[in-house]
Amino acid sequence: MTDHDRVVVAGAVYDRGRLLAARRSAPAEVAGRWELPGGKQEPGERPEEALVRELREELGVEAEPVARIPGEWPLKPGYVLRVWTVRLLSGEPRPLEDHDALRWLAPDETDAVDWLDQDRPAVAEAARMLREGTMDAPVDGASEGLTGTP
Repeated sequence: MTDHDRVVVAGAVYDRGRLLAARRSAPAEVAGRWELPGGKQEPGERPEEALVRELREELGVEAEPVARIPGEWPLKPGYVLRVWTVRLLSGEPRPLEDHDALRWLAPDETDAVDWLDQDRPAVAEAARMLREGTMDAPVDGASEGLTGTP
């Protein structure tokens, strides 16, 4: 990431051992492909705050970022993707903005949808964590992504 890159946050939203996938409805070049839901971090907003806001806007849920998945992935020029594991607090996810379908996937089903390329590494890590039952645990090397106090 350069000093000029903007951050796009995404959530590996999980519930009952499953991962939430969201199918894009726009823009046309990505419509029909699947992603981890999220959006752009606004100036003055912490990444975790942006993720909570975006999930409220896109899915109509209240959620809590748990830990940042290590790594970041380039998007269009000037943007990078960062992903957090996210626990649902309340609400039933529904596609409100930029998506036309949602799907819960078990860890062994994550290859059943056509993920956007930049989401694939984080999805693979989230699926591994779900299989191992470590989704609620801090991710090694990603402590800056944790919320709350020790």
